[in-house]
Amino acid sequence: MACIGDADPFTAAIPATKVELTVSCRNLLDRDTFSKSDPICVLYTQGIANREWREFGRTEVIDNTLNPDFVRKFILDYFFEERQNLRFDLYDLDCKSDNLSKHVTSAFSHLQDFLGQAFCTLGEIVGSLGSRLEKPLIGIPGKKCGTIVVRAEELSNCRESVLLQFCGNKLDKKDFFGKSDPFLVFYRSNEDGSYTICHKTEVVKNTLDPVWQAFKIPVRALCNGDYDRSIKAEVYDWDRDGGHDFIGDFSTSYREMSRSQSQFHIYEVLNPKKKGKKKKKYQNSGTVTLLSCLVDTELSFLDYIRGGTQINFTVAIDFTASNGNPSQPTSLHYMSPYHLNDYAMALRAVGEIIQDYDSDKMFPALGFGAKLPPDGRVSHEFALNGNPQNPYCSGIEGVMEAYYQSLKSVRLYGPTHFSPVINHVARYASAVTDGSQYFILLIISDGVITDMAQTKESIVNAASLPMSIIIVGVGPAEFDEMIELDGDEERISSQGRYAERDIVQFVPFRDYIDRRGNHILSMARLAKEVLAEIPDQFLSYMRTRGIKPGPLPPPYTPCPPPALHPLLCRRVSRI
Repeated sequence: MACIGDADPFTAAIPATKVELTVSCRNLLDRDTFSKSDPICVLYTQGIANREWREFGRTEVIDNTLNPDFVRKFILDYFFEERQNLRFDLYDLDCKSDNLSKHVTSAFSHLQDFLGQAFCTLGEIVGSLGSRLEKPLIGIPGKKCGTIVVRAEELSNCRESVLLQFCGNKLDKKDFFGKSDPFLVFYRSNEDGSYTICHKTEVVKNTLDPVWQAFKIPVRALCNGDYDRSIKAEVYDWDRDGGHDFIGDFSTSYREMSRSQSQFHIYEVLNPKKKGKKKKKYQNSGTVTLLSCLVDTELSFLDYIRGGTQINFTVAIDFTASNGNPSQPTSLHYMSPYHLNDYAMALRAVGEIIQDYDSDKMFPALGFGAKLPPDGRVSHEFALNGNPQNPYCSGIEGVMEAYYQSLKSVRLYGPTHFSPVINHVARYASAVTDGSQYFILLIISDGVITDMAQTKESIVNAASLPMSIIIVGVGPAEFDEMIELDGDEERISSQGRYAERDIVQFVPFRDYIDRRGNHILSMARLAKEVLAEIPDQFLSYMRTRGIKPGPLPPPYTPCPPPALHPLLCRRVSRI
């Protein structure tokens, strides 16, 4: 049982937020001769590793309309840190068959019943103004296929948190020279019958009647949105050597606990081994009482995004000589005609996800540690596009192009200074502290930081601003300094001042490279790791400043279709 007490409850993955997608279309192609099309929308999702499209679900069919407002929703898990590619296909369903291949007869006539399609990411939808994305339908050459409107809404049960407090009574005595030192460990049940740890209380020393501190936990961490799912609590007696003694357990559910808001709920703590030995003489190993259960609906990351908060992305790339001559295949900056180098993969992996949350898609791109033309001066903060007054690049493709052009014009030199690029972004972040913008700086570097003291000071200063810093280490070097900046083990400090919050996430890219050479999978793994903490860092800034989300835009009201003869305007839904 030693592993139970040593487990870190925060390493247990919290289930994703779920979002509900609603689909409408306007001005679809008319494929029917004597009436209008009978459209259905089919949603496909794309696998990360194999890039295959799989059908996720379908709307109902709506008869005789070119302007459908589909009732059936799509409910998807949402991960900020993943690029979740979606495809919406529209068909005119003229027969009762669910086999869509009957409606797409050949490569040339997808044609007769195919009405068009749209590609996007889930991030694009939730990152659009009001979480409403409108795109033209494509797929039929020479035809205007109309438009699709997709709206996303976060499900309310994903935003609930609950404040729980428990106490114990007459728990079993486990220590020879004193009473027990009890603590609780909570697990949520999984669909396969296994359990995942989701919370561990503090230890209350030397008592059989402990009162544990109240703790707050997202409801989705307790039950993944299923209020009737089993929650198991185990009671242990803490031992210094880690061999914690099992006292007993009890089971409940979120629904059962939430009913206890107005009265105490008492659970018997049972130990199966003791029950088996003592049989009828055994009653229990004590009781645990739920003292309070207070449910609260918290503001979420998506609330702020829907309210108009923009995510500003800046990249800073290491151009020091330790990367090697870019013209040589051994260089970390080598531009192979066959695949991206590690710098380009890291940049694309992170940038392609964050760009969905930036409306103008203009990104500052900086470099550091190079000698610049024409005079060869060393710079630790230069624009990759060569324009210090306007370092913005259009989209991630623009950033990639500026990076490649810089490799041809600058001379790699050194040393490795992080503080100038951190201060660069901090200047912009300090000018917009009202919650309307949040800044993310991606630093990609290969080696030892040579301005460690200044970098720490810059991070401590930046921790009070609306910004986060991602550091990706490339190459085989040791990254001890970068690990120290991460602050997971100990909050970073400078001259006696501690960072107000943790804003740095560091990962070595080599830990996420797919050994079979699948670069798409490598990039997905990297992005998932470095971006996972961003929503919580974002929320920590907003909450500590008391910043509420901006007002939502007016709700979308579908335009009514043109008036038709009563015999033609009848719209019947088919499953």
